Amino acid sequence: MSAVEATGVEIEWERVEAGARALAESGSLLPDDVFASLEMTRVGLKGPTATPIGGGHQSINVTLRKKLGLYVNFRPVRMLPGLETRFRDLPIDLVIFRENTEDLYSGLEHEVIPDVVESLKIITKNASMRIARATFDYARREGRRKVTAVHKANIMKMSDGLFLKCCREVASAYPEITYNELIVDNACMQLVMRPETFDLLVLPNLYGDIMSDLAAGLVGGLGIVPGANIGDHHAVFEAVHGTAPDIAGKSLANPTALMQSAALMLAHIGEREASLRMQRAIQDVYAEHSSLTGDVGGRASTQEFTAAVIRHIHNGA
Repeated sequence: MSAVEATGVEIEWERVEAGARALAESGSLLPDDVFASLEMTRVGLKGPTATPIGGGHQSINVTLRKKLGLYVNFRPVRMLPGLETRFRDLPIDLVIFRENTEDLYSGLEHEVIPDVVESLKIITKNASMRIARATFDYARREGRRKVTAVHKANIMKMSDGLFLKCCREVASAYPEITYNELIVDNACMQLVMRPETFDLLVLPNLYGDIMSDLAAGLVGGLGIVPGANIGDHHAVFEAVHGTAPDIAGKSLANPTALMQSAALMLAHIGEREASLRMQRAIQDVYAEHSSLTGDVGGRASTQEFTAAVIRHIHNGA
């Protein structure tokens, strides 16, 4: 929040709790005041929340996306200067558009007979057309050159076949943008071998989740990459990494992903210049390397990294 405020944008923050703390305080993982706040503001900046594995409650992220109709998961993946990754010399600048509301994440599972479980993969024309349009609209607006649809239609001919049919239909209305398709396993290999050749990717929910994290690994990990969940009426911006309870309260966490998500939020609410200044400040801190946190090769605390970003925002004003 302090970095956002340093840009000079006047934002009145309304803080609401979700997740474990909300459960302890109110008996609900997603209290009604979370939705009441988002109904009023239409925009949220969300911190990480934990999801139990193999049981327990449904993902808070999935619940928010379904209830608010946040059908676009938007994740830009760019290499920051000074990061010591094996891909540091490549001009990686890609954007992943992941359909956010259906596929296997619909959570429709049942036990057919003892020890046999069935999960239903839901793909609809409506959802597929929406995510395809969002991708191509962004490409046209931002001057991007290529969209790649990722699928497994060679095996799932009806479900992924429908997704591809929708992508092709939308692509036909954007003749200036190159459109191609890749089977998901080949796409993963190509992303590791030649990440600089990708521009925009559009994917169903499950493939998008997996490839989003794969792409983040190319540029330093989930502590770096921002995320946004956008619908027709609401938008929630979030760091996509986990809660890391082992370092909670130790000032070791890297706030880059949350800061870059906040920069996306600023652009979304029309504060594009402030968004650019915040993004440039983050890049400047990485370029000078002296104020980075331990996960990216530095020794700075969370507060020291934040102070460095704020200093660069002020210097660039």
